Amino acid sequence: MPENSYTQDLDLLRGQVDVIELKASDDAKVAVAPTYQGRVMTSTLAGSDGPSFGWLNAGFIASGRSDKTFNNYGGEDRFWLGPEAGQFGLWFNNGQPFDLAHWKTPPGFNDGCFQVLAVGDAFVDMIRKFQVVNYAGTEFTCRVKRQVRLIDAARAAELLRTPVDGLDIVAFESVNELENAGHAPWKRDSGMLSIWILGQYKPLPRGKVIVPFKPGGEAHLGPAATTDYFGSLPPDRCTIAEDYLLFTCDGRYRSKIGISPLRTRDLVASYDADASMLTIVQFNLPAGAEKLPYVNSLWRIQDDPFAGDVINSYNDGEAQPGAGQLGPFYEIETSSPAASLSPGESITHIHRTMHFAGNRRRLASLAQAVLGVDIGRLFC
Repeated sequence: MPENSYTQDLDLLRGQVDVIELKASDDAKVAVAPTYQGRVMTSTLAGSDGPSFGWLNAGFIASGRSDKTFNNYGGEDRFWLGPEAGQFGLWFNNGQPFDLAHWKTPPGFNDGCFQVLAVGDAFVDMIRKFQVVNYAGTEFTCRVKRQVRLIDAARAAELLRTPVDGLDIVAFESVNELENAGHAPWKRDSGMLSIWILGQYKPLPRGKVIVPFKPGGEAHLGPAATTDYFGSLPPDRCTIAEDYLLFTCDGRYRSKIGISPLRTRDLVASYDADASMLTIVQFNLPAGAEKLPYVNSLWRIQDDPFAGDVINSYNDGEAQPGAGQLGPFYEIETSSPAASLSPGESITHIHRTMHFAGNRRRLASLAQAVLGVDIGRLFC
C-alpha cells in the first residue's frame, strides 16, 4: 500500500483538530497539533504531495475518541516525562506489577491541549500546567513551555558541523522547559522527573536506527547499550560494533535499546536505503553528562533509579502472539537529566529532528561526517 502524502495526513488531522503549519519553503513544511499535547505530527521536504515522515495512527485519529491508557495519535515529536517504571515510575500505581496490563500514561500529558502563546511562519510557542504522581506517591506540579521552530539548511550545517549542500532537507526543533510549579522541592529520595521526547516513525522493512556511542572497555564505561528492556534481545535485531550500534526498526518485534550517559553522544539517526532518506536527531547533551543522574525506566524495582539512559529507540511489536500492536512504528527518544528543582526552578531540553533526502553518495558523506558510520558499506 502506498504511503500517505503530507497533504493526506494534514487533511486527516484537520478533520479533527486545528493544525499549525510551519513553512521553511514551499517544499519544507511541519505540522503541529496543540490539541494533541503540542505534538509535531509530521513533516515533509518535497511539498504538499511529498512523503509524510511522521507515523500517524490514522484510525484512532479519525475516530475522534480518546484512550485513558495511551492517546496514541502518533507524531514526530511528543512531550512526555520520565521515568516510565521503577520505584519512581509514572506509568504504574504503587504495588502494581510492571506489565502491559497495568501500564497507563499519566493523564497530565496523555490528555489536554497546550495553550498557544505565539505563532509565526517558523515557530509556535505553547504552554501547559498539570500534575503527575509517581509510584512512590510523590506529587509533582509541572509547568511546561514548549516552542517548536524550524531549522534551515544553514543552521543544520552549523549544528552538525558539516555541509549539507546538495540535499533536500526539512528540520525542526522542540525547546522544552519543565518548571517545578509546586511548593516542594523535587528530591532524589522521593523521585525526580526528566523531560522525555519521543518521535514516532513509519517502520522501515530494511532500515536501521544508527546509534554512535563512545568506545571503550566495559570496566570503565559499562555496557555499550541496554538491550533487555523487554527481555533478552536476539542478536540479529541489534548489532553492536566498536563505536556504534544498528537496531532493527521494522515494527515487527517489540524491543528497546538505550545508551547510558557514560557512552552517549548528542545524536542518533535512522537510515532508509529504499527511500534514500537519512534522519538525524540531535539534542542538547549537558557538559559532564556522565556524572549526572538520568532516570531509570526499566520495568522493575531498581537498584539505582538514577542510572538510566539518555538515548532510547523502541521498535513496536506484539507483547505476546495475538495481542496486537500499538502501531506498527518505531521511535527515536532522547531525555534530559533528572531534574532536582526547587519551586520556580526549571530545566530545558532541546530535541532536533532533521530529515535529509537525495543522492546516496551525499547522504553517505553526511553520515560519515556526523555519525562516523559508513552507510554506503553497511547498506550496499
